[in-house]
Amino acid sequence: MTAWIKTIEIRDATGALGEMYERAKTPHGTVDNVMKAHSLRPHTMHGHIELYKSVLHHPDNTLPGWFLEVVASYTSIRNDCAYSLTHHFANARRLLGDQDRADAILEALQAGRPERVFSGRELELLRYAEKLTTRVGQMARRDVERLRDSGCSDGEILEVNQVVAYFNYSNRLLNGLGVTTDGDEIGYYD
Repeated sequence: MTAWIKTIEIRDATGALGEMYERAKTPHGTVDNVMKAHSLRPHTMHGHIELYKSVLHHPDNTLPGWFLEVVASYTSIRNDCAYSLTHHFANARRLLGDQDRADAILEALQAGRPERVFSGRELELLRYAEKLTTRVGQMARRDVERLRDSGCSDGEILEVNQVVAYFNYSNRLLNGLGVTTDGDEIGYYD
């Protein structure tokens, strides 16, 4: 079982669901369980696909892809979402291309101590991500000013904000429906 609710398999999908499954395919040619969880309501899969691709895979993003995947992973750690962490840290690892650095980053994030491996604006962006995830009601103008003071542009702040917001949504979808990685091809990149 890949979720606590019924899902429709790709082989049984027709109409709008079949079309959405085609749009949801990864570069591996597979559809991850996170998308299959929407199968009873394909219109929600449509929104999820669009948001996911614009937040993490849009060519106009300026922050490095590996760092956006680290932000995704840290958000998922703070939300205790093993599904997203498994997929997105695999992406960070692939994009980073440095296994020792990736191991050190994962260890620091899991310990809640990103300062062990990050500094400057990257560290401030991760602190922002953590606060936005765990203490959203305490966000203040000063949080954004601190990011600007560390050298972040408003566009970069928005990129991280959107990754964090998307993963808070996705983590709740996954954890709330008991979605597992069983049968998934781990990571987005081929």
